[in-house]
Amino acid sequence: MNFNYTLVGQLLAFILFVWFCMKYVWPPMMKVLEEREKEISDGLDAASRGKRELEEAQVTKVEVLKEAKNEAAELVNQANQRASQLVEDAKTAAQEEAERIKITAQADLEQNTKRAKEELRSEVAALVVAGTEKILKVEIDQKKNSDLLDEIAKDL
Repeated sequence: MNFNYTLVGQLLAFILFVWFCMKYVWPPMMKVLEEREKEISDGLDAASRGKRELEEAQVTKVEVLKEAKNEAAELVNQANQRASQLVEDAKTAAQEEAERIKITAQADLEQNTKRAKEELRSEVAALVVAGTEKILKVEIDQKKNSDLLDEIAKDL
């Protein structure tokens, strides 16, 4: 019964093949499959972590933008207030300068008026002397009559 020996031989060869595969082929294949499974699992974990971090970053971005907008608005308000303050300061300084110029101009005007009056008095005194000389037909000496001329100038 060759059939039986062949069957037994094939059975032994199969058992030997299974044992060989279980001993030398199966463990490296299982190791490769486990590593691949671990890589896939780590990749999925990393993807979910990335998704969470992206969501957190979105929330943080919104908060940072709100803070930046508020800060920018505050800076604009401060700049506007500073500009208003500078305008007010400039107005005040201009008014003070105008007042100072006005006072100086008034003082100059009064001084020029006094000088003009003195010049007019001197000229009128000279004209009075000349007129008096013509009326009296006598020469009047200004040096001798300076007191009289000063008194006439004061009266004018």
